[in-house]
Amino acid sequence: MKTTDLVATAAANTFRSKTRTILTVLAIFVGAFTLTLTNGLGTGINRFIDDTVSAIGAGDVLTVTKTSTSDAASGAPQKYDPDSVAGGTTNPGRPGASTAVSALTDADISTIEGLSGIERVVPAKAVKIDFVQYDGGQPYVASAGSLISGQTPQLAAGTAPDGSSTTLQTAIPESLVSPLGFSSADDAVGATLTVAVSDPVRTPHLVEATITGVTEGAFANATSLTTNPALEDALFAAQNTGVPSDQLDRYASASAFVSPTATAAQIDEIKTTLTDAGYTGQTVSDQLGTFKAVIDGIVLVLNAFAVIALLAASFGIVNTLLMSVQERTREIGLMKAMGMGSGRVFSLFSLEAVFLGLLGSFIGAAVAIAVGTAVSAQLGQSLFSDLPGLQLIAFDPTSILVTTVAIMAIAFLAGSLPAARAARADPVESLRYE
Repeated sequence: MKTTDLVATAAANTFRSKTRTILTVLAIFVGAFTLTLTNGLGTGINRFIDDTVSAIGAGDVLTVTKTSTSDAASGAPQKYDPDSVAGGTTNPGRPGASTAVSALTDADISTIEGLSGIERVVPAKAVKIDFVQYDGGQPYVASAGSLISGQTPQLAAGTAPDGSSTTLQTAIPESLVSPLGFSSADDAVGATLTVAVSDPVRTPHLVEATITGVTEGAFANATSLTTNPALEDALFAAQNTGVPSDQLDRYASASAFVSPTATAAQIDEIKTTLTDAGYTGQTVSDQLGTFKAVIDGIVLVLNAFAVIALLAASFGIVNTLLMSVQERTREIGLMKAMGMGSGRVFSLFSLEAVFLGLLGSFIGAAVAIAVGTAVSAQLGQSLFSDLPGLQLIAFDPTSILVTTVAIMAIAFLAGSLPAARAARADPVESLRYE
């Protein structure tokens, strides 16, 4: 029997007992459906995180802070550090409290710039905005977030502020478009925004900037402006009016730029160098790493349930093929009497098992894609409408292909026992079987 004939015969034999085949395929379908859906969930969330990382920080930038010598998380009294500045992160153990970090000075900036692998360092200038306003309308509270070189914010309209321009530019969040009085995101592009800050003696200062774009909301603050360096410098200068220049070199953190072609191993080396020098360096991916690990862990647990379902289905395959071997005992004897070798008989029944796996995985993947796409679209318009760009369940063709091949492999292994039994059958005894 030729290979093509063998494949055709195996496919035809699969449907000899339709009820038994359907039940077995349904068992495989459950596992395939679950695996495809959970992998799609992991792909969708991790893809959204990756897009968000590129939007809120470039991959070749490390946020550097001075390593603290005290354990603030212990809850014990801490020694006063005259060089500490507010770090801006909330302490979850004490509502309303914020952490403090040792300040970086110009000397620290020079030290970091001199470390191997670091090309340049830009200190983070803390700016506290009182309010933003358009055309004398209602003022609204907002915060400032500087634009990092290489950052690609997700935009609903317009363009990102030009980091190399001396013109004061900003991108406003989508949540402020309507409150400020704009009819749409496109209507806001090109308008002049008034930004108010106060100096140490509470004297207000108004700075005007051009709106170049509107950013979509994600993990970033929903009322955070994206400013270019020129606007950041202007706001910082207005906020520190009257402060002696030698008192301005105190920064909570700094952005250290490395080569855009730096590998993960090289970035790890730079982090080690920073640690040895008394500093801590983190990329945006590091800061979101725990979140991604939790998502991956949840997907892994869900996949484990799918694998259990597939193992249960494998027993169904064994049962189906064992019954098929028993029912076709005389047929097996006839095939062997006509010259079909044991290897061909084994291949015939193994292919039947593979076809069962292919059917179950194909139907399971197809239904999972249909259901996942519909559910993801519905959630994107309702529950996750405030997270534009999120496709909760996304499907990667490579992942689907790997899942299908894995299920077919499981089916082949499950069918190997009945196939081996058929291959060992004695043709004389088989022909006598009633």
